Amino acid sequence: MPTPRRSLSFSVAFIACLTLALPTLGAQTAETFEAKVNGKDAKLGYLLYLPKGYESKKDAKAPLLLFLHGSGERGDNIEVVKKHRPPMLVEEGKDLPFIVVSPQCPKNERWDADVLKALIEEVMKNHRVDADRVYCTGLSMGGFGTWALCSKPPAMFAAAVPICGGGNPQAVKAMKGIPTWVFHGDKDNAVKLEASQVMADARKAAGGAVKFTIYEGVGHDSWVKAYNTDELYKWLLSHKRGK
Repeated sequence: MPTPRRSLSFSVAFIACLTLALPTLGAQTAETFEAKVNGKDAKLGYLLYLPKGYESKKDAKAPLLLFLHGSGERGDNIEVVKKHRPPMLVEEGKDLPFIVVSPQCPKNERWDADVLKALIEEVMKNHRVDADRVYCTGLSMGGFGTWALCSKPPAMFAAAVPICGGGNPQAVKAMKGIPTWVFHGDKDNAVKLEASQVMADARKAAGGAVKFTIYEGVGHDSWVKAYNTDELYKWLLSHKRGK
């Protein structure tokens, strides 16, 4: 018996709805994370990028890159997070070989390490993430956030890239097993070079792999050169947690 036209139309519409609900491969989608963290309600908007080829490799897990923006991108308009790399790069069509998670910090707040860890755990629950290849990077306020997040046990990250940030040098002892590549411009008047220098020195004293790149004549936007360097992404992928 032929399939009734009404049933066919319903099926097509239902499939179309399912398709629209799925993240688009090779593009960023706006998502929302809500949970109770340490007994408090937490809510973060974030951009999610699934790399090209993710769907075709159904049995393979992908590395994850967490990107933390600076103070100027705080608020509730997720589009402003695309202002800087890496979300800017993938928006322009660059194929980064990571699941890229770019949360937005609420207005007048700073990055909360516990909330960020809960976000990553949620993404790992819903996507095929290689738990041994989770990386963290950030610029300015996000550089401070990267230092703080990666210094908070238990260790979740395989490598860290804080750019023009700073923090508590006593806390980085916990980063001994996390290879770290630090970037800063020597003409940065917003966050002085010394802020990264103190952290990098403390990391070296704690042991483990540390690189420190200082861009001569560059101000606070040292992230432009850093994130435009393909070597940075190759360096990240060369590291696995605990190795």
